[in-house]
Amino acid sequence: MNSALHVLQQVFGYDSFRPPQAAIIDTVIAGGDALVLMPTGGGKSLCYQVPALVRDGCGVVISPLIALMQDQVSALHELGVRAAYLNSTLAWDEVRQIEDALCQGELDLLYLAPERLKQERTLALLQRAQLALFAIDEAHCVSQWGHDFRADYLELGMLHAQFPQVPRIALTATADVRTRKEIIERLQLQEARQFIAGFDRPNICYRITLKENPRKQLLQFLREEHRHDAGIVYCLSRQKTEETATWLHNEGFTALPYHAGLSAAQREANQARFLREDGIIVVATIAFGMGIDKPDVRFVAHLDMPKTIEAYYQETGRAGRDGQSADALLLYGLQDVLKLRQMLAQSPGGEEFKRVEQHRLNAMLGLCELTTCRREALLRYFGETLPSPCGNCDTCLYPVQTWDATEAARLALSAVYRTGQRFGVNHLIDVLRASDTDKIFQFDHQRLNVYGKGTQLNANEWRSVFRQLVARNYLSVDLDGYGALRLEESCRPLLRGEETLALRVDVSIKSAKAAKRTKTPAPAISGDIDPVLWDALRGLRQRLAEEHKVPPYVIFHNTTLEELCRRRPANLREFGEISGVGASKQERYGPVFLELLRQFSAM
Repeated sequence: MNSALHVLQQVFGYDSFRPPQAAIIDTVIAGGDALVLMPTGGGKSLCYQVPALVRDGCGVVISPLIALMQDQVSALHELGVRAAYLNSTLAWDEVRQIEDALCQGELDLLYLAPERLKQERTLALLQRAQLALFAIDEAHCVSQWGHDFRADYLELGMLHAQFPQVPRIALTATADVRTRKEIIERLQLQEARQFIAGFDRPNICYRITLKENPRKQLLQFLREEHRHDAGIVYCLSRQKTEETATWLHNEGFTALPYHAGLSAAQREANQARFLREDGIIVVATIAFGMGIDKPDVRFVAHLDMPKTIEAYYQETGRAGRDGQSADALLLYGLQDVLKLRQMLAQSPGGEEFKRVEQHRLNAMLGLCELTTCRREALLRYFGETLPSPCGNCDTCLYPVQTWDATEAARLALSAVYRTGQRFGVNHLIDVLRASDTDKIFQFDHQRLNVYGKGTQLNANEWRSVFRQLVARNYLSVDLDGYGALRLEESCRPLLRGEETLALRVDVSIKSAKAAKRTKTPAPAISGDIDPVLWDALRGLRQRLAEEHKVPPYVIFHNTTLEELCRRRPANLREFGEISGVGASKQERYGPVFLELLRQFSAM
């Protein structure tokens, strides 16, 4: 590992590996295969970049992210690493130059999309080259049970047969037990060492609340807590993405849409602005975010409920990669559940697929309706145990109130039964609250013994009861498009009086400013840093980023700038001792940053 540590220090500018990076890198350098599950921001890329530089030959990285390959390669160029990519954006002469460089041993890392890799021409090219390793990034894309399934990933199992001597490392930030099993089977990684680095992101505050007025709720969240921050807002549909981005723009935020319906050029332009400018909000479908390296995303907000806990974890994990505090806000409602279940019913998947996806959707709804620590439940889903409540989620910060809903639940279930299990929530509430609607008189429901028996609760309170009964599987929703509620077998003990039921009291979202918690300052700087020098360093970094056409964090992360403020190196040797300053950046940027520091010392 001495050579690996030397590469880490000289190329990447870090003193030591984080656990379990050293063990992973040692395995791959020795020629072994590895499956790596490591949370977003945990340093997965070093697990294949370092071995690629230590081993003879070129490391081939399979990534589904054509739009991000250029930024990833540019970041490696800044480190002095000989990197390139082959994808459909290149001209033919550029492709030939890169192919020649690969065959002549002039590349350290080559990025490929899976659809390019499986082409006969590409496979023949790789057979002629000396290869250090194959890195399969975002490996959960291989799983048909996963949330980002890519059919092209199914072809990657052939690497084991065609390149048996080349070690393979598959990496992902999230995969439950079923997805892990399929990754291993599809990629033929049965002999691979498995490294599960833990899923906890303690700097993210998870907050899940009911939709009341979603735009008003989001606006309060942004204005009170993230007025000038970069963030991502997820919506379920393209239309809602566009409308939300336009609305946020009209409210004074720099908001850009991102979805598959936009042209490739527009998506690339919006993504580039998000990566390279401060304070940009991207409003997106799930098509956005995978592989995003931007460290200072301060929030991720969902305006619709994700399909699975895996998807939720993956998407919220794009916040706070720098380790600073970040927020994950989810607004959900019963209509989200109805829409997702209807989409599932209409999907072309088989019955087993639908059964498993229904189970995952139920688990996601269960997380939303939870009255205990969100983080405990989230980690438990991935097979981890948290020793105590986290203190950094809404249910820990604002303990959930419950009420004895036994009689109300029995009344709600009776209303479903008495009306023939043919009607949705709104009509059932009208029956319980004795509303004089045409529909009630059309079906003669004013004669039912449950008519008018629920006036002690208002309409929103009844919606809460029905929603939680669905979440607890006492009721199911008919997926024929009308949303009728039906009784489940599990409701019998409750109806017979054999059990009681406590439900949560729905409350509006509270501002984190009123929370009794200590947040690590995110963009703000600590008191021992000169704010004038800090702004000057950030300005210099921004200018260099624009000159090199890369995001500012590719030049230096905020943590590097903070250390420059504190230590104020006086020469190149001292500059090279700053965390995040490798040999290439020491030579390239040392003189200009030292000159700025010298000017401040003379003031």
